[in-house]
Amino acid sequence: MHYFKKVNQAVARFDDRVGYKIKTKDKIDTLQLNITRTCNLACKHCHLSCSPTRKEDMTIDVARECIELLKSYGFSTVDITGGAPEMSGVFKYLVEEATKLGKKVMIRSNLTIYNKKEYEDIPQFLRDHKVDIIASLPFYEREKTDKVRGLGVFEDSIRILKILNALGYGKDPDLNLNLVYNPSGAMIPQSEEELEEVYRVKLRDDYGIVFNDLFAITNSPIGNFGRWLDKSRNLARYMNRLYNSFNDEVVEEVMCRSTLSVDYDGTIHDCDFNLSLGLGIKGKNKTIFDITANDLENRQIITANHCYSCTAGAGSS
Repeated sequence: MHYFKKVNQAVARFDDRVGYKIKTKDKIDTLQLNITRTCNLACKHCHLSCSPTRKEDMTIDVARECIELLKSYGFSTVDITGGAPEMSGVFKYLVEEATKLGKKVMIRSNLTIYNKKEYEDIPQFLRDHKVDIIASLPFYEREKTDKVRGLGVFEDSIRILKILNALGYGKDPDLNLNLVYNPSGAMIPQSEEELEEVYRVKLRDDYGIVFNDLFAITNSPIGNFGRWLDKSRNLARYMNRLYNSFNDEVVEEVMCRSTLSVDYDGTIHDCDFNLSLGLGIKGKNKTIFDITANDLENRQIITANHCYSCTAGAGSS
């Protein structure tokens, strides 16, 4: 990650810009589980560099310990991600056990995975367990989506969105379907509200698709995207854009302040971005097997200049 040194040298230190050390809130409500690096896609903006060739996957022992932590600490929400989390051997186990505990469960999906025969039953499984879906759709047009995620991805995504709508997603109040927009280059997203309205009109009029909310995510300058920024000589320019768009009003609500992120191997991190960089939480206990409640609350969050991506403009987590 030679480019990461450049990320931290391109602009003033994030801690200095904020002016204080960020800590978690008194109560952490979300347990985020990054259960695999395996993915059927290899997206240009992926901060974890997931792909079909990656084999890392959470074991059942780690998954069971996650459920035990869910019971003992009292998180209200479980956020399951990857990779394509549906490709993990513990995916259904985690969904089933978390919903048994009455927790809100959400998954981050690339949608296209459900076109594969071995995963075509997952949409019904999600519906049966009332799992919220956060689906990546980089743009509402074919050309830009395929540019970011690969040829044919847009059509595959539209097909699955129609299937999810038919199951009640985006229509039934218990079945939330949210979309995620990512810029395709070294840019910061425009207004989330304006983008959502355009997405809503275009998808409804062109494809008959409805959804609940749109989240505009600023790409973090790490992983595949960080390497592309460095190789294309856009890194310094992008970091300056993030720095100049810093909004201190959103610092209090960045995701890391209310989330604990667990990697497939059981290591614990402040967020999914720190996880991708191998930055564990502050303190001596750093795995799902030795963490305690005292390690979680009012914890100082490890920060670096990649954190500017979550505090640019209206904020992004």
